[in-house]
Amino acid sequence: MKRTLLKSKIHMAHVTQANLNYYGSISIDKKLCQAANLVPFERVEIYNCNNGARFATYVILGGDGEICLNGAAARHVAPNDVVIIASYAEFEESELATHNPKLVFVDHKNQVSEVRGYIDSTINAEIV
Repeated sequence: MKRTLLKSKIHMAHVTQANLNYYGSISIDKKLCQAANLVPFERVEIYNCNNGARFATYVILGGDGEICLNGAAARHVAPNDVVIIASYAEFEESELATHNPKLVFVDHKNQVSEVRGYIDSTINAEIV
């Protein structure tokens, strides 16, 4: 059996733009994508901390500090809203004990302030 678990997230990013006139997706600063192990066209869940909206889209690479929701997703955010961007992956039962999601914390300009694992792998092994 496989389980779907959090793979990585960008925590408390600030929306820089909402662009209705684009086909869709979320443009994310390339450095943030690298830090969070996100690749272009990867599915992500977006959680808007300002209005409670939760929706899915896919990643495209953006410019420095950019967090831009495009197309229909732009209707769920406004510039300066705070969002959590989460990616998930499927894991085999044998991988659960060592899985440790990557968390990327950003400042108010969407620059990386800290990257760390979610939990100590020894604690995770005890849970599983």
